[in-house]
Amino acid sequence: MKKIFFVISVILQILLFGCFADKGIIMKPLKTVNFVDLNRYVGQWYEIARYPNKFQEGCVGSKATYTLRDDGKISVVNECYDKSFSGKLRSAKGKAWVVDKETTARLKVSFFWPFAGDYWIIELGQEYEYAVIGHPDRKYLWILSRTPEIAENVYQSILTRLQEQDYDTAKLIKTEQ
Repeated sequence: MKKIFFVISVILQILLFGCFADKGIIMKPLKTVNFVDLNRYVGQWYEIARYPNKFQEGCVGSKATYTLRDDGKISVVNECYDKSFSGKLRSAKGKAWVVDKETTARLKVSFFWPFAGDYWIIELGQEYEYAVIGHPDRKYLWILSRTPEIAENVYQSILTRLQEQDYDTAKLIKTEQ
């Protein structure tokens, strides 16, 4: 009986702690956009800002290029310069696939099989001029634009909506383009 109680207790702790953000509050489920037209989404995107992460340390001039593949998946090429625009060009190639067929806003992306991460499109400009990519646990975040710069008022309104989705916008690093 003690073993059963212990196992149930551990499971409940895991479930409860999985719902808490860095601030110690319960996070709302992350909302994605209602629909993404992948034909309009593919192409080149410039990174405007991101949460810090190990795989992009020292990156400047970051951009991503997405291309539809014949099998329905998406080819992904991420590029950046190491530490400065005169630094070495770093490149990572991967693939993405839709996991939510209804909205096509929830994808998985993999740069190294068998590992894949969540790539959720949580905001998208009306003309696909910018996109915000998040992770359901709020541990990753990217603001992308079709151009190397984004209007400050657009950026600030994105930040406001990110805070409503329980993102800590103070963590964002603006990308040098």
